[in-house]
Amino acid sequence: MSAWASGQGLVLGQRQVDSKSNEITAIPELLDALALEHTLVTLDAMGGQKAIAQRIPDRQAGYLLVLKANHGHAYAALQRHFDGLSFQRGATLRPVVDKFDETRDRLVRRRVFVSAEAARLPALAEWPNLRTVLAIESIRSVNGHGKVKADIRYFLSSSAANVLVLAQAIRRHESIGNNLRGVLDVNFREDDSCLRDPTAVRNLALLRKIALNLVGRDRSTKASLRAKRKRAAWDDDYNGTDTRGRFRALTLPAAHPQES
Repeated sequence: MSAWASGQGLVLGQRQVDSKSNEITAIPELLDALALEHTLVTLDAMGGQKAIAQRIPDRQAGYLLVLKANHGHAYAALQRHFDGLSFQRGATLRPVVDKFDETRDRLVRRRVFVSAEAARLPALAEWPNLRTVLAIESIRSVNGHGKVKADIRYFLSSSAANVLVLAQAIRRHESIGNNLRGVLDVNFREDDSCLRDPTAVRNLALLRKIALNLVGRDRSTKASLRAKRKRAAWDDDYNGTDTRGRFRALTLPAAHPQES
């Protein structure tokens, strides 16, 4: 499990998930290792737990967490709330974002609805410092198949940030699969690794992420990540340089989101 700073494209840390446990026990350890002050933290669905949510405001940070259907009463309460306000005929709550994203093989319409009143629903009373609830409707059509699929997800946030910032943070979190996990798999062939020793697996994963941080910050060329890795292998002094040949410090401004 990794912590990813989306604004900088940097891996900030990692924790190994015990084979007899799951991410719920590893997430607090990783959060405790990070400087979270004045950041917005998003987590995968496994991190949508009240106890984890409480740790984030305690660190002077804001959370943005997805609420899954296994939170029965809270999930049902949000369904009723947004169904009447946003998705039925005569709905009065207008989306703050309504955009179409088109790729070669599909078209997606995303609508983002925000309700501060939903944060005061009794079913959500146990979520710490809850300020805002977002409902995101995604309508997807696959070109050439005529099939349309729609789904609605709910997000809880303790942040006082602008709703457009929250919507952007959700999109950035969704991109982690391509920007981190996909790169580690395609460029570093992490999924093909034959290592089985837990310590070796953890250490090599850390080395891959250090390498990704370095080559990812190289702005001296528009070459691919694979080409930058070759350049690093050929040059013992390679450290990621700008067009003037000076070292680019890997600093993290505190105002940017940290995501895992």
